[in-house]
Amino acid sequence: MNTEVNGNLISTLNKEFDFFMDSGDASFPEKRRESFEKFKKLGFPTRRNEDWKYTGVNSFLNGGFSIEPENTHDANFSADDFHIPKLECYEFFLVNGVLQNNNIELPSYIKLSSIKMASSNDNASKAFGNDVDNDAAFAALNTALFKDGFLIEIDKNASVDKPLHFIHYFSGKEKAFVQPRNMVIVNSGASLSLVESFVSQKENSVFINNLTEVNVHENSFVDHYVLQNMESGTQIVNQTDVSCIKGSVYNNYTFSLPGSELIRNNLHVHLNSSGSEAHLFGLYLGNSNQLIDNHSMVNHKYSHCDSNEIYKGVLLDNATGVFNGKIFVQHDAQKTNAFQQNNNLLLSKKAAINTKPQLEIFADDVKCSHGTTIGQLSGEALFYLKSRGLSDSSARALLVNAFAFDVTDKIKIPELKEFIETLVAGYIPAENL
Repeated sequence: MNTEVNGNLISTLNKEFDFFMDSGDASFPEKRRESFEKFKKLGFPTRRNEDWKYTGVNSFLNGGFSIEPENTHDANFSADDFHIPKLECYEFFLVNGVLQNNNIELPSYIKLSSIKMASSNDNASKAFGNDVDNDAAFAALNTALFKDGFLIEIDKNASVDKPLHFIHYFSGKEKAFVQPRNMVIVNSGASLSLVESFVSQKENSVFINNLTEVNVHENSFVDHYVLQNMESGTQIVNQTDVSCIKGSVYNNYTFSLPGSELIRNNLHVHLNSSGSEAHLFGLYLGNSNQLIDNHSMVNHKYSHCDSNEIYKGVLLDNATGVFNGKIFVQHDAQKTNAFQQNNNLLLSKKAAINTKPQLEIFADDVKCSHGTTIGQLSGEALFYLKSRGLSDSSARALLVNAFAFDVTDKIKIPELKEFIETLVAGYIPAENL
């Protein structure tokens, strides 16, 4: 086990696991035991692990942690503070992974409960953990020790009339280590727009190890929006594991904004039968000493599957970005069409990006491409805009927003698009460029 992390946390996790398993409240006990044994062998990742080469987590994991922080928040705060203006939706609020309002009146085709009910739900029980990489330390630890989160299931052939908006609020008066587990099941022929907002308030200290499983069944359609807009004092490792079946389409839109000292996104998509599609879009804005790391993997297992991936980064101050996108095309995945692109703007001499798009192809009848760019604002474009009467700062701001437009323009919900574009503009004021 990695001893570079303070032994207090390791000891606390061991005690917590033993206590939790002895309590009799642990669902999926065999999977939990197997996963915890894997975690104990792996330990927390260090920079010696290839997938964590540019992202050190040890400094964030030192010191004493509370594993089960109080499920409370400031009395002056409410979920209303994190509404998306004008957005008509079904809205749910979670504090440190615990669902607060599961009594909302929903259409009969939407089934919402705590993840604690997964073992008694046939579909959830069969799918639980099937495409989760428990050889990764944080995923194994989450599987072993998760206690709460949401389970949402959409019935066959249902078209959800409004987006579902889950607000994940994290709070810790003392240092807290929280591990929510969530599951989304979209049955055959159904469609869903899912929005997840990860938020916090200042003067909190929380390390979040979040894992969400998304099961997209035959001929179903999912738009999945992830908005990470947390304050300083929070660090998050967010893993999303997706399974796509024949004829299904999964679209992911991830927006990582300034605030959290560490954001690590692991997005794994498994195209588990012919004719499935995945489209991944990401925008990350980093400032101060922030570290934003996006690791994606699309696994083409069968023929006639498509994937498309566009990630863009804008880094200011001393911020560091990481992008590692992997596309696997297996032997049986003939007629695959896969595209991957990562573009980055460095707006400070001290900002840095480590980018590594990857293709591993084992089939011979495929169309695949990938690429990356790193640059600064175009001098010619700046000159052109200034010659049209714009100030230098306004011209720079316009170019940055145009750079981000390739991703923000893909948002299909107008109210959400307006909200995110406003946030992006607020984090890139003209006078700072």
